[in-house]
Amino acid sequence: MTGSTKSHTSSPNQLATPTDLRPEEVQAICKAVNPLIADALALYVKTKNFHWHVSGSHFRDYHMLMDEQADALLDSVDVMAERVRRIGGTTIRSIGQISQLQTIDDDQDEFVPPEQMIQRLLADNRHIAKQQRDAIEVCDKHRDTATSNRLQEILDGTERRIWFLYEVTQGAESIQAMPGRKAA
Repeated sequence: MTGSTKSHTSSPNQLATPTDLRPEEVQAICKAVNPLIADALALYVKTKNFHWHVSGSHFRDYHMLMDEQADALLDSVDVMAERVRRIGGTTIRSIGQISQLQTIDDDQDEFVPPEQMIQRLLADNRHIAKQQRDAIEVCDKHRDTATSNRLQEILDGTERRIWFLYEVTQGAESIQAMPGRKAA
């Protein structure tokens, strides 16, 4: 081995996995799926942020819920990214690209009350569910049933997160409405 290192750049053709999908179909699918990957990563970071910074009387429950939800988000990233590569596309390469593609707002507030954390995560997951449904339609339109099927499974996980977050908000309201309990 010599002391010099060569920079190896690859052409897009070297990454083009053979597929019967037309190049314009692959492009449309990648354009629909890559923002989902960016959003999943952005929401993963936001969820972990809240997991690390949650406080209050429901600390343990919220801490564990957010950790579980963050894990599910991260698991979905690899499924989507590998699917993009399987059809001959390319996917996320950097934090900068994530920030360019994400449609989920970052959350850098120093303190967020737990109830607002839940509301923000609920809204973001609902937003992602809509984006996932839209991407499923794109995949179906462009003959990519396999990606559509994976996205439907991921959507089911998103709807599970929405369900749990929604129920947490309902629990807070029902506790406040209990007879003999004073509103905070």
